Amino acid sequence: MRLAALAAILALLTAGLAPAAAAPPPRVAALVPVQAEPVGPAQPTQQRTHCARPAPPAADAATEAAGHRLLDIAGAWRFSRGAGVRVAVIDTGVTPHPRLHRLRGGGDYVGTGDGLADCDLHGTLVAGIIAAAPSSGDDLAGVAPEAALISIRQSSGAYDTRSRGEGGAPVSVGAGYGPLSTLARAIVRAAELGAQVINVSEVACTPAEAGIDDDAVASALAFAQRRDAVVVAAAGNLTDSGGCRDQNPPAAPSPAAAWTQVRSVATPARFGREILTVGAVDAVTAVPAEFSLRGPWVTVAAPGTQVVSPVGGRPVDALDGEQGPRPVAGTSYAAAYVSGVAALVRARYPRLSAAQVRERIVRTARGGPDHDAAVGFGVVDPVAALTADLPAAEDLPDPARGTALATPMPEEPDRRGIIAVATAAAIGSAVVVGAYVLTRRRCGPGAARAATRRSASPRRW
Repeated sequence: MRLAALAAILALLTAGLAPAAAAPPPRVAALVPVQAEPVGPAQPTQQRTHCARPAPPAADAATEAAGHRLLDIAGAWRFSRGAGVRVAVIDTGVTPHPRLHRLRGGGDYVGTGDGLADCDLHGTLVAGIIAAAPSSGDDLAGVAPEAALISIRQSSGAYDTRSRGEGGAPVSVGAGYGPLSTLARAIVRAAELGAQVINVSEVACTPAEAGIDDDAVASALAFAQRRDAVVVAAAGNLTDSGGCRDQNPPAAPSPAAAWTQVRSVATPARFGREILTVGAVDAVTAVPAEFSLRGPWVTVAAPGTQVVSPVGGRPVDALDGEQGPRPVAGTSYAAAYVSGVAALVRARYPRLSAAQVRERIVRTARGGPDHDAAVGFGVVDPVAALTADLPAAEDLPDPARGTALATPMPEEPDRRGIIAVATAAAIGSAVVVGAYVLTRRRCGPGAARAATRRSASPRRW
């Protein structure tokens, strides 16, 4: 009876301490050597399609962009314009034009150029959203018009490898050329060139069951973290083909369950705990865009529709397509908005670390108290990010430590629960030892051994 009572006490002590659902264990990326050099494609490439062309702009394209109005970018300019901040654009390249005053090439991993050629117009549009200078001819300007840009061409839908092997093609960003190996090298390159903000409006997607080998990308992000760069990445867009065909669930019963329900995995988006992963919302209503890939890794959101950006001497809001003009939209441009906001914050608060800049943007975003798979912690609020008097955040990552990145966990472990479990285990051990001694005294060695075997039987948590 005494042993039964002691066992009951131990059961009461340990009851309810186990989590309802175990969080998926982090896959700590094995840090692999990633070097920016050589700057060039991983395989010989060639152009296979014509370059993209802008469609004639709509009548209202020269007015203030809807996304600028939603975020009150004009109000943010009272406090910062991004002066002195270097933003790297890892994309399809950036073609220089008069509105990009502070642009320089950072390298080309698609061809033999310097990054200042854009056959897709994608990178040029992204660059304009981030840092285009104002003009008397229209009401457009980048979010951080006084920031400097570094263009690194890493992908292109118009290019492919010269010899196409059968099957086994490496996962790449976009529909053309852009392997993850050169994405990793481009991130390292951007950090080595002193970029304080690194915009990656590129995504490689795979079905969840297929897995994705992005250790090199994780290692490059860790390098950028050590160099104190804020990395901003697009969440990804749903497509009819490729790995982003299946939308992820909008909600889950717990953060841990959200990871187990993922159908499409996107990188570098999925490292959203160490970077800013950006989902897209409608530029007028702020409702999550249907094309924006959801996920437990989404950090914040920004406008991704009704996008307009200066290219050359005029605004562009659509590209020529086989079925007519294709409006410019996507999480790529939402990420560009957030990179611009990060540049504003870094210019106003030059002593903040990259982690503190990310924290300020997240904590001032307009959203609910809980994480949302579509918009993360909410739509960014540039004015609040520049002016809010935030209490000091605790336990922010220290970029100087250079710790390895891990696949994002749904939440930090509850240390109170860990302490409670440890305490219960200690008490349980004391109970078992006490039972052993008591039984040995009363019943002899044989009974003591039997009691010990019963007390040490496996317990399901």
